[in-house]
Amino acid sequence: MAFSNMPHCILMFMVSFFILTLFVAALDVSDSVAEAPGPGSGGDGFFPLAKKHVVIHNVISNKQTLNVHCNSSDDDLGLIHIRWNRYWGFRFRVNIWETTRFRCHFTWYGGGSHYFEIFNVWRDDNEFGKFPACSDCIWEVGRDAKDHAMCRITEDSDPYCFPWDD
Repeated sequence: MAFSNMPHCILMFMVSFFILTLFVAALDVSDSVAEAPGPGSGGDGFFPLAKKHVVIHNVISNKQTLNVHCNSSDDDLGLIHIRWNRYWGFRFRVNIWETTRFRCHFTWYGGGSHYFEIFNVWRDDNEFGKFPACSDCIWEVGRDAKDHAMCRITEDSDPYCFPWDD
């Protein structure tokens, strides 16, 4: 009779393994060129495991290729080259603890070397925050020179612009 709970233990192990597999598979990162999101790509945030799409648009003033290297504590997206007036993006899900962050390093000829946290749950996925939550977080790099180098574009209002994190 000591092993009468064995089927329950096996079932619990299988359920736990299935849930863990779902969390690991939740991150969907792509290095393909992204199209500009269309209308209706507003916020859906606020929920753990919410799908997110970060899009970077190169609008730097000297029309050079933008070199971008983004990473989180779990993923390194590698070095990407975005030609002027082109887009690149990646998809992922916010983790269950709502601590997901992606930081990017930006360089271009004549532009120096700059860092910016391209996704932060408290800024980009907080329905009650200062800035609206986004499911498609569209960023223009170099829109407003040095003071406001990174601007998140929204349909409903003026862009939200930020300085580099350097």
